[in-house]
Amino acid sequence: MIGMNANLSTHKLRAGMVGMGMIFDETYRPFFEQAHREGVYRRDFGLLDIELSAVASRTGSRAVKYRKEAGGKIAPFVSFAGADASQKLLAHGVDAVCVATPDDRHFESARLAIEAGKHVLIEKPSVLTLQELDTLDQLARKHNVLAKVVYHKLGDPDHKKLHTHYVDGNFQHVNNGYCTLLEPKSISGSQFAEWIQGRNPGTYVAVHYIKLIDFTFGSLAGRASDGKTDPSLARPANWRLARITCNGQRGIVGPASGNTWDSVQLQITYAYPDGREAAFDIHTSWVTPDNFPGYVDQEVQFRFDNGVWTAHQRKRGVEMTIEKRTPGELKITPNHHYNGSFLEPWGERSQRGYGIEIIRKFFEEVAYVEFAGPPALRAERLQTMRGLTYNDVSADRNTVAIVQAMEAILERQAKGEPAGVVEVNGSRGGLVLLTPGRTEAAVLYAPRV
Repeated sequence: MIGMNANLSTHKLRAGMVGMGMIFDETYRPFFEQAHREGVYRRDFGLLDIELSAVASRTGSRAVKYRKEAGGKIAPFVSFAGADASQKLLAHGVDAVCVATPDDRHFESARLAIEAGKHVLIEKPSVLTLQELDTLDQLARKHNVLAKVVYHKLGDPDHKKLHTHYVDGNFQHVNNGYCTLLEPKSISGSQFAEWIQGRNPGTYVAVHYIKLIDFTFGSLAGRASDGKTDPSLARPANWRLARITCNGQRGIVGPASGNTWDSVQLQITYAYPDGREAAFDIHTSWVTPDNFPGYVDQEVQFRFDNGVWTAHQRKRGVEMTIEKRTPGELKITPNHHYNGSFLEPWGERSQRGYGIEIIRKFFEEVAYVEFAGPPALRAERLQTMRGLTYNDVSADRNTVAIVQAMEAILERQAKGEPAGVVEVNGSRGGLVLLTPGRTEAAVLYAPRV
């Protein structure tokens, strides 16, 4: 064993973190602490040290608190604050940048990082318009780096099993579906109160299910563990995005006449080549009572020609009550699959789950590009990792198109013009907003989606 360890090739990636809020605390923090303690190993690239080298945030207060609480769980890191914090982080020297700011700030931080030649991981949604997505994709190709998006629900064991069944042909031809994700008032009223003005829960959480639907039932391409395409998992696209419409409610977290939304009901429609259509309704809210048993309530149902798939986060696992501690401090129906702290049978304390695993996977993809072979073949490895349709920005077009359409429809509704519909790849453009009472169409995005 001593000889084997001595011969291990060791590489290092320096990570930069933009944004130090709840998402950092729940997923990035435990990942960086685990990587600091254990490293990451894979046979193709060897032993990898991942160091949280620098962080950037608006005030720096969370970074100070984290540094104090973490102690020896993390290596020393530099904290930058203020309007130019991202630029200072990039100048400090990092290899990859994780962006976990509010969604309407993703683009600028990601753009700066890519232009500096850094690999980038962006929290969902990647950006809010296809114009921004085009820019990031073009820059990533120009600077030969990865630009990836966090869609942790694709790593949920239940959703992975649904994907497996569909690829294997057990479920045939999805017809329609329903998804809901309800969050408590504490999300909009305290945790995200600083940035929800003019925002909506559809963009924030519906995007999870938008990507799930588009990835699972659209153009399916699997990858073997070595990063190579597995022909048995490849299927051609069998549908196209056709229409988007939505409606929203206001009056709790903002004025009833304003543009800050309590809840949103989104419908997306795909068209098959044979003329059949598949419609999906996605309902989201962040004004559910804080003492609701599920805290975050999530449910999906998909209907096929030959079957039905139903999954409910509150009904699949544990329910508990502890006097004076649930549902505030502790959750009544916790999702230990996403993120859980555990005392392992062998006495070690750990924190793991698919919310953390999806971040680890990004760093493995970066390490594969940089270290899993000779430098002369880096371009080939880069292209292989770009081909991963679950998280590459190049595969995020339908998701971002739906987000852009939803926000445009809600903007019209806030001005007293409800019931808008966005048609996709019609004769007038890639994304075209049609509103009852208006004769002219608004072209949101002219090229094909």
